[in-house]
Amino acid sequence: MPVLEEKGVCRLSVVPVRTRPLESSEMVTQLLFGDHYSVMEQDSRGKWVRIKVYFDGYEGWIDKKQHYAITDEYFAQINSADYKVCLDLSTTILFKKHTLNILMGSILPIASVELFKVEEQLAFNGEAKSLGEVWPFERLKQVAFKYLNAPYLWGGRTPFGIDCSGFTQMVFKICGYRLERDSPMQANQGRKVASLAEARPGDLCFFGTKTKINHVGILLEDSTVIHASGHVRVDKITEEGIINIDTGVKSHTLNCLRRIIK
Repeated sequence: MPVLEEKGVCRLSVVPVRTRPLESSEMVTQLLFGDHYSVMEQDSRGKWVRIKVYFDGYEGWIDKKQHYAITDEYFAQINSADYKVCLDLSTTILFKKHTLNILMGSILPIASVELFKVEEQLAFNGEAKSLGEVWPFERLKQVAFKYLNAPYLWGGRTPFGIDCSGFTQMVFKICGYRLERDSPMQANQGRKVASLAEARPGDLCFFGTKTKINHVGILLEDSTVIHASGHVRVDKITEEGIINIDTGVKSHTLNCLRRIIK
């Protein structure tokens, strides 16, 4: 397969990233408007490109028709600029004189102090914050609750379909923190919390077996956790795990807790 040295940025509302260069292949994550990436290679048919997402290093295939190439200089500019992140559940922007729908968590090439040449025309009147501005738990909780009842979607990262680690990654990203994409990766970040009794709201709660983590949520007050399981929901949590508030049945076994918010 041809090896490329291109850079790209997502210029659609959401783009599926797949394990293989096929429409029927499993979706492992998604690009939102403003996510930028490196192109690693192109498939033999020239219809797909394998990318590496800059934010979390995740790799997968996107349809070449959904690839938007940028220069190395613009790629470096995106890395350096403190751009805005969209806080509206969904909204519209004017991009190159065309209306485009975008979703919460999208990155907009708008900065408080514009130090760089803007290569693209974009107009946005919605609610946003600087990506680098770090928010405390109270604001993080408000962001998390914007996703409440979002349906579970493997590989999803939007308010209209999201998985458990996509949910925690997006909430923390919007609030100024960098998390990896999958729950086992996130479980190696931050500082270990010894027990639920020592945990505090905003800590990440990981679930699974003793040897395998397969679920993650965000600890709230009053021994509750917000997580994506069927849909984004709030359940009770004990030292044993998650207790479904509707059925009273334990749904996930607690493995460990990590503190990201200092």
